[in-house]
Amino acid sequence: MKLATLRNGTPDGRLVVVSRDLSRAVDAGPALPHLISALSLWEQAQPVLQALYDKLNADTAAGSFAFEPEQCMAPLPRSPQWLDASAFLNHGRLMETAFNTRPIPKFDTVPVMYQGASDDFLGPCEDVPLPSEADGIDFEGEFGVVVDRVPMGATPAQALAAVRLIVQINDWSLRALGPHEMATGFGFLQAKPSTGFAPVAVTPDELGDAWQDGRVHMALHVQLNGQRFGDPHGREMNFDFGQLVAHAARTRRLSPGTIVGSGTVSNVSRAAGSACLAERRVIEIIDEGQARTPFMRFGDRVVMQAQFDDGRPGPFGRIDQQVVAAQHP
Repeated sequence: MKLATLRNGTPDGRLVVVSRDLSRAVDAGPALPHLISALSLWEQAQPVLQALYDKLNADTAAGSFAFEPEQCMAPLPRSPQWLDASAFLNHGRLMETAFNTRPIPKFDTVPVMYQGASDDFLGPCEDVPLPSEADGIDFEGEFGVVVDRVPMGATPAQALAAVRLIVQINDWSLRALGPHEMATGFGFLQAKPSTGFAPVAVTPDELGDAWQDGRVHMALHVQLNGQRFGDPHGREMNFDFGQLVAHAARTRRLSPGTIVGSGTVSNVSRAAGSACLAERRVIEIIDEGQARTPFMRFGDRVVMQAQFDDGRPGPFGRIDQQVVAAQHP
């Protein structure tokens, strides 16, 4: 099943069911006005949404219309909680090597995770307004999951069973602001502006064999200003989503609609390229002695789309975002 949220002038938008080929959509109906309400009542909502999905794919859904990703908000325009990990250890190890920093304690055994802002997510085709090019503007291609209720102390298996939807993410970062915030011991705030999402959230069955071991086994193709930047594969994720969600729930319960991200998709092979500028710059420092690739400037555009191993486009649709100068009040 595929779900999206269209703009309607409200903070939570209008929930629609999207056809398997992403060409058509139909309203979820007045009983399920937005995705957060559906997630809060998933056992009751899922059969209703699945029936609509089946009719839409059979071309028998009344009131269907052309699906336009440009009209989409994030699938969940705002969420009870947004938690982002660093589950691809290759990414972190590259950073340690380039900057000769001390290894993070228990990095191989305990997931690294921070809590980001969840009140103002960006849609797939929205411009990204930011205050200054000097802040080190960077994109980060990721996968993520949206969960149902997760009790405190859930096991990884229990946590994985609570996954309801899978999403594709662009976790924007301001690299020049990160070091100070990390040094304070309080974590990210200004270094992590609003996060972008691909238009469609999907149930795990939509991935077929590409959903294995709590990981998205798909390549994430990234282009910067029309040029290939990388296509790292999700199979190299060191901590699976069950482990990540369980880590988040160790001392707290999670509410329906909580989103947990994988962190930057990163592969050991340099041929895969990268899913963020910081990683490419670090590789340049290691291989060449200095970074050559600049961070983004206003007007730059990044496009991200997952792809199945057989070459088919992924089920999430495409992120296509341009960085612009923020208009200050």
